[in-house]
Amino acid sequence: MAAQHILRALGWQPGHRLDIQPHQRVLVIASACDGRHRVGSRGALPLPASVRRMCGIGYGEPVLLAAFVAHDLVVVHPIGAVARLLADLHVEVAGGDRVC
Repeated sequence: MAAQHILRALGWQPGHRLDIQPHQRVLVIASACDGRHRVGSRGALPLPASVRRMCGIGYGEPVLLAAFVAHDLVVVHPIGAVARLLADLHVEVAGGDRVC
């Protein structure tokens, strides 16, 4: 996944070692000296199929990337989870009950 602007903010260069773990239906990508994964030569974050499946992220499905620079990590949110959070927020703002 291309994420040059996020990688630049974190200071992660191609070859930077990473640890990728699922956590409560999101992926957490963190710097790791002994990480199994690396930033790609073109500034791409690896999203292995095995961990994508654990979080319900289908191949080619849009995701939301959030960088936490102070913690040296990126959180990958499945688009379905983002949509549910926004729907719940909009219902709360409107003062009603969730329909779906």
